[in-house]
Amino acid sequence: MTIKVVVAEDQSAVRAGLVLILRSAGGIEVVGEAADGEEAVRLARELRPDLVLMDVQMPKLDGVSATREVVAEGLADVLVLTTFDHDEYVFGALRAGAAGFLLKNAEAAELIEAVRTVARGEGLIAPAVTRRLISEFAAPRPARAPVSPEATAAVASLTRREREVLSALGEGRSNAEIAERLEMAESTAKTHVSRLLGKLELRSRLQAAVLAQELGI
Repeated sequence: MTIKVVVAEDQSAVRAGLVLILRSAGGIEVVGEAADGEEAVRLARELRPDLVLMDVQMPKLDGVSATREVVAEGLADVLVLTTFDHDEYVFGALRAGAAGFLLKNAEAAELIEAVRTVARGEGLIAPAVTRRLISEFAAPRPARAPVSPEATAAVASLTRREREVLSALGEGRSNAEIAERLEMAESTAKTHVSRLLGKLELRSRLQAAVLAQELGI
């Protein structure tokens, strides 16, 4: 199945490079290009892509707000492009429901694999990026709101196996890695992930991973 992608990046040269890389890959089709957040949301509504490759900092509507709208309306998964220079932007995108994060200086092969990974439901992409993100944004900070009592109670309602899966997500593990660690079929691991996301009312695996880190699971 072809993966339909909208590329949202305000720098035209960078956007052209991203489009060129994605169009060179088999099974990926760039169906739209956006130069700002408002256009990214509009194209997501109009074209219903599988994934939006979203820069964090863009004019008119920033990538965090655009991600929030795309995810809230169920228009597409969002793979966020970041340099890790602006911590709260990235954390905001995570809270908004971004399915994955990719460093802007990633190699072409990494970009292609990240798109394919997120498109098949594996929100946690390259382990180095994932674990760095979790470590960076799960660390306690005075300005950050504590985990809500509701979230804590929801975690307490998980089964033992679901807590084990949540712990594995907190370590940045994929479905295949979870399956191997817990000695279950990969399809079973995927089912557990979907179920616990529903119980915790979270939009992405990455949100679950950070919650696991915040609660020390």
